[in-house]
Amino acid sequence: MPQKKPDSYRIVKPGEPHPQGWQVPPVNDLRSAIKLLKTLPGHYIETDREVDPNAELAGVYRYIGAGGTVMRPTRIGPAMTFNNIKGFPDARVLVGLMASRERVSALLGAPVRELGIQMAEARRNVTPPVMVDKAQAPCQEVVYRADDEGFDLRKILPAPTNTSEDAGPYFCLGLVLGSDPDDRDNADVTIHRLCVQSKDELSIFFAPGRHIDAFRQKAEAAGKPLPVSINMGLDPAIYIGAEFEAPTTPFGFNELCVAGGLRGRPVELVECLSVNQRAIARAEIVIEGEILPNVRVEEDQNSHTGKAMPEFPGYTGEANPSLPVIKVKAITTRHNPILQTLVGPGEEHVSLAGIPTEASIHIECEDALPGLVKNVYAHSAGGGKFLAVLQVQKRNAGDDGMTRQAALIALAVYRELKNVILVDEDVDLFDTDDVLWAMQTRYVGDIDTLFVPGVAGHVLDPSQQPFYDPRLTAKGTTSKTIFDCTVPYHLKEHFVRAQFKEVDASLWAPDLFAK
Repeated sequence: MPQKKPDSYRIVKPGEPHPQGWQVPPVNDLRSAIKLLKTLPGHYIETDREVDPNAELAGVYRYIGAGGTVMRPTRIGPAMTFNNIKGFPDARVLVGLMASRERVSALLGAPVRELGIQMAEARRNVTPPVMVDKAQAPCQEVVYRADDEGFDLRKILPAPTNTSEDAGPYFCLGLVLGSDPDDRDNADVTIHRLCVQSKDELSIFFAPGRHIDAFRQKAEAAGKPLPVSINMGLDPAIYIGAEFEAPTTPFGFNELCVAGGLRGRPVELVECLSVNQRAIARAEIVIEGEILPNVRVEEDQNSHTGKAMPEFPGYTGEANPSLPVIKVKAITTRHNPILQTLVGPGEEHVSLAGIPTEASIHIECEDALPGLVKNVYAHSAGGGKFLAVLQVQKRNAGDDGMTRQAALIALAVYRELKNVILVDEDVDLFDTDDVLWAMQTRYVGDIDTLFVPGVAGHVLDPSQQPFYDPRLTAKGTTSKTIFDCTVPYHLKEHFVRAQFKEVDASLWAPDLFAK
């Protein structure tokens, strides 16, 4: 399958050492991912107790392992499969597969602190997807066609409703694959908000700047529908790789190539059965459909709550009054499929959005300022999007200014980033207490704060609205902030942390260090 703007390729076989020293695990779909998690204590559980997909399932997982920006109490916990879904005797729902950085580390095969670096390497060394025959595509083992008598996607798939005020049931991990109406090889994959509207219709919400929306607009201008596939229940490398955004993955770049780079093997695609589009061959579930031209619906037309669903900043989004419609043509699944979902504001979103954010920033900073930025963390408090912590190692007085330049690069490369905190190499960027310690002892507000006003941010941040800031003419605009919590180079000797004796503490407390 041709790939626009090809990069260099590196082939790494599963189970063999990665050139960077990472061990690529034998995972190529959701089921092999679950099999791996079952070998890791504390990372996967199942329940046979009946659960209602309407608000109850998400309510349960809020306490089990949602984390992220979910209202407390919540926590980081295991992934969970519900085997007994009310009203769906043959259905299973998995939530939280990627709701832990440690779990993502095991699934991708890189150390917890190097996941962003691993993603950067996968972006630099891509492997394009390949086509396979239908006989090699387990996603088409069972077929439901929309023109079959009695077809109703609401009875086939248990799409969860996260809260009682949601606009309706949502597919929260539906990876939409679309392509240029005039060039099917110019394809893109993105996760979008998909609300079930009827037996064969979904609404789709596009945040500004999404590439599939550009394809939709082009097709609509020609009066044509845009064929898409919605792929659910995937190898986590596919989901995370798909979360790269421009300019790191520019228009015309297929993010499935990143998943191939992570695995060292191509993602397998298959021709859809009812529309002129491709689907991910090893998906658990695929919805085939077309985005209709010049058709719009109110997102909450069935509930009239005025709300959409809980979003990553921790608030329930407002229902959109006019969204494009996907007309479903077919649903294909594996035997006994697993519907994969997430809790909108949870830690799973942090992994999905944050790790590619870290990679994007690392790539651009390393290209512009080699050796200065040691690591990047897209903090959970910002849902993986709004807050980044950059760890730097200054080498001379000139790096005082270069450090702040790195923060500007981060804001430029990731449009939705709102705040950047800069810390030195002796600060653990993954430890919020340590970062806040640096802010208390290495930061003075009126000399170490930089403001970048009036630039594009994210429409789902409620503070980026004209009603919050009357200076704004449109939502999704904000003032961005850089907090320089690093020591000026010439003062380094005055900010040396207390040095403790290096010992093997496990000799005194072996149970605390047992693996």
